[in-house]
Order: sequence, then structure tokens, then C-alpha cells
Amino acid sequence: MSVVEVTGPNPYTVTIGHGVTGQVAERAASLGARKVAIIHQKPLAAVARHIARELEVANLEYVLAPVPDAEQAKTREVAAELWDVLGTHNFSRQDVIVGLGGGAATDLAGFVAATWMRGIRVIQVPTTLLAMVDAAVGGKTGINTPAGKNLVGAFHEPDSVLVDLDRVYTLPEEEIVSGSAELIKTGFIADPRILDLYRADPQSHWEELVTRSVRVKAGVVSQDLRESGLREILNYGHTLGHAIERRENYQWRHGNAVAVGMMFVAYLARNRGLIDDELVSLHRTVLAGAGLPTTYDPGAFDDLLAAMKHDKKNRDGRIRFVVLSGLGQCARLEDASVEEMRAAYEEVNRG
Repeated sequence: MSVVEVTGPNPYTVTIGHGVTGQVAERAASLGARKVAIIHQKPLAAVARHIARELEVANLEYVLAPVPDAEQAKTREVAAELWDVLGTHNFSRQDVIVGLGGGAATDLAGFVAATWMRGIRVIQVPTTLLAMVDAAVGGKTGINTPAGKNLVGAFHEPDSVLVDLDRVYTLPEEEIVSGSAELIKTGFIADPRILDLYRADPQSHWEELVTRSVRVKAGVVSQDLRESGLREILNYGHTLGHAIERRENYQWRHGNAVAVGMMFVAYLARNRGLIDDELVSLHRTVLAGAGLPTTYDPGAFDDLLAAMKHDKKNRDGRIRFVVLSGLGQCARLEDASVEEMRAAYEEVNRG
């Protein structure tokens, strides 16, 4: 079992190992909670009931709060329903929310926890690879609106994060593939050893891969919780990725969209002379080797450009991109012209 410390104003730990879901009840009891709401995606109902039985043994009341799968959960309507659940069951500031599921579930649970009584504690129990290394760690919570993804949200650090590696072996292949994008991202921006392990055999190195990736994110958010500077590097590939998700009405998996986004900024950086062809080729080799897409609809650029203009990182009407200046080294590109972006997008789809 590995433990990663996330420091900052409200420190917490990320526990990574096998069978750690069993620590939920113990942790909730240690916090002095009387009630626990388990916000979970419907396919995880059996896991939620197992946690509930352990809460009963610990003499804690519980509420099971199932939500829709994936991004369909991250709506103001679902959030409002959960607020009603908490109100009906008289949840107080000493009580606890558990976020059980993928990135959408942990984002939603964190947002509901942040907004109920101006903030109650949340224990995150991510069950997908993507949530383990990204969504559940870092304290960014949010829901989507018609204007874009995660535009309504709050910074609300979890009380703790329990990453149960047993869940990895229950995931369908497409979830492993999508989650791999966020792992690979941390390899490009900070820890190239992750890329080596991915090219070798990720199946034999899940604990090391997840731990290394979480350490990258923990190191960044410990220094910059509110995305005022350094934390932006975690958005590598996300500017175009979010635009693709929006164009696809969130039917594309997040990791798949981010993979194409990483290819896009790799070409953008190469065309500026920041990185060489070899590093661009490494992107395509590692991403494609993981089963991730590296191209998208060639005729979509104008739609994607319009969507990128709504990105949260934009300043003064300019689209800001996180790019590489070398392997494990990041920079920002804030003055890309439409012509540059179009040229990079065309290169992505030429392969």
C-alpha cells in the first residue's frame, strides 16, 4: 500500500492499495460523523451497499444516493436532487459525503459537499482509472452547463482519497484506455518514467503507475490549489479535449478527447520550435500504443475553435495552451493565431 500526502491549506492523504474501500466506515467514524451519504453511480450499487453494511456495523446512519452514469450526473438538476436528499435527512456540518464512482461521480460529490452548508467533508472513492489519477485528487469539483464543462464549481479538498486497485481489474477495456490518457499526461509533463512503464507493460505496473501519477498531481496542487499558475500544467491536452467533448455532447470519453488534445498541442509546440519531431512522434507512439485515438474529425476545426474560446484558462479573449518545451518541461502559449491552430489540427489528422 502506498500513501501520498497532499499538502497545502487543508492537507489530506491519498491511500493507494488493494481492498482500501474497507477503510471508508473507519474513516467516517473517526471524523465524528453521525450520517454518511454515499453518492454513487448506479452500476456500483452493490459496492455502495457493502460500504453501507460496514457503516451500520460502525453505528453510523447512511443514505444511498444513486446518480446517472458519466457526464449525465453532472447537471444542476442532479445536484439539486442531492441537496434535497441531504436536507430531507438533516445532514449537518459534522456529517460526511462519500463519492463512489468515476470522475463524474467524484466531481459531483465534491461539488455537493462544497455547497452543502458552505462545505462538509467528502471521502472520495474513485473506481475508474481516470478518477484515481485525476478527478478524485486535487479538490476541483464541478458540474456542467450548456455553456461548457465544469464552468460551475468550487475548490473543495477531500478529507481523504481511497484508491482501491482491486477496482482496476473489474474495469472494461474502454475505461482502462480512457484513463490511461491522464496517466500518460503526467508522464509527458513531469515524470517520463511513466511513459517507459507504459511502453513496457502497464498491466504489470498499475500500482507504480497510479502512485507516480498521483504524486505528480499532488506535488502540483500542493503548491497551487486554485490554479493561479503552476496547476495549469495539469490541463495539458485539455483545451482541445474539452472542445471535443462539448462537440460530441459528452458522448466521447474524457481521456480519448484529451489524447487528441495532446497530439494537437504537440504539433502546436513543434511548429513554434519548442519541441522536435521525435517528441511529437513519442506522443503518437505512446498514445496509440495505449489504444487511445490520435486523430479526430478533419472538418471539425471551426466548431472546436468556437468551443475553445470558452475555455476557463483564457485571458483577455486569448486562448491559452499548456505546451511542452521538452520532455517533462512545460510552458504556456498565449498568442497562437487561428492559422497556427488550424495548421496544427490539420497535422494531427494527417498523422
